[in-house]
Amino acid sequence: MIKVVEVSSDSNIGGAGKCILTFLKFCDRTRFQPIAVVPRGSLLIPEIKALDVEIIEMDNLAEKSLDRRAISALRKLFKKIKPDLVHTHASMSARIAAKTLGIPVVYTRHSVFPQPKKLTSFPGKQINGFINNITADKIIAVAEAAKDNLTETGVYEKKIEVILNGVEPLTPITEEELSAVREQYGIEPDEKVAVMAARLTEVKGHKFFVEAAKRLKEKGVRAKFIIAGTGDTEDALKAQIKENNLEDTVIMAGFIKNVAPLMNLMDVQVNCSFGTEATSLALLEGMSLGKPIIASRFGGNPGVVQDGINGYLTPICDTDVLTERLEKLMTDETLYKEMSQNCKKIFNEKFTASVNTRTIEDFYERVLKAKKGGK
Repeated sequence: MIKVVEVSSDSNIGGAGKCILTFLKFCDRTRFQPIAVVPRGSLLIPEIKALDVEIIEMDNLAEKSLDRRAISALRKLFKKIKPDLVHTHASMSARIAAKTLGIPVVYTRHSVFPQPKKLTSFPGKQINGFINNITADKIIAVAEAAKDNLTETGVYEKKIEVILNGVEPLTPITEEELSAVREQYGIEPDEKVAVMAARLTEVKGHKFFVEAAKRLKEKGVRAKFIIAGTGDTEDALKAQIKENNLEDTVIMAGFIKNVAPLMNLMDVQVNCSFGTEATSLALLEGMSLGKPIIASRFGGNPGVVQDGINGYLTPICDTDVLTERLEKLMTDETLYKEMSQNCKKIFNEKFTASVNTRTIEDFYERVLKAKKGGK
């Protein structure tokens, strides 16, 4: 039995937290004994407890990559529980604590964003690379773009393995339930629905989604455009919608805890990111229901979207192409059905929670085997 400690510094449930929950739920308990270490009071705690996984709450861990007090506390903890491997998610404190005790360390890079020049040039690149190379035996990148982020800041390519995220498939709702959701959002029977579910921040590119909605409305395309999420660009987006008389076309849905009804409602899912994006869990969930994607050619999106097969990749910040692709998917029923079928096929082959978990388990075993062979 391999004892694996999963360490998170998240107080809320973000993408990294969802990935941890997926592993904890689907890992093979005949081969692995998972233990979760999280900040005291983290929203992950009830979710992990529901999975019957041992959980340890710690101080000085929340939203911090590095804290001397956390290093000391984690060293004491690791000495006590004696894990075979420590897997960290953004916690440098846990990496240092484990490495100083000789425990194999894996960490996952969950994010993708343009790297600052100070980390891609001398001496920042060399310093960053040195720190990351000595504090991890192996690194998981959730997208090829995440791997590129790491190597351009000095991390050895041989240390990195790309393992794409996986999610549980969403359950289709009944026709009666779907009718109720359409009524809730004021969707007419002949209207298509495009959804953009992402944090409301500039680099997610919501303004291009709104502009595309305006153009398609002017062209007479019958559709509603729903934005789900909250964030610092909410007021600006509402102003853009009002200025362009789109109150009857673009719906600001706010924070939605259960996204399944919305995912069932939509025809097309959209991602316009141009500043940060890994392997979007929302896109994967939509794929499980056969919802084609239109996404910017940025970050992890090209690892999810096969252009022209299960959706379209567009240039970043390009409203013209976004509008054109949306119109095509909303008006060509034959094309839509083909892409919908491809979405389900690709999801089942590459992006299920079980596929992701088995891949991580095999990775853990290879890391431990290599570590033993090196002694």
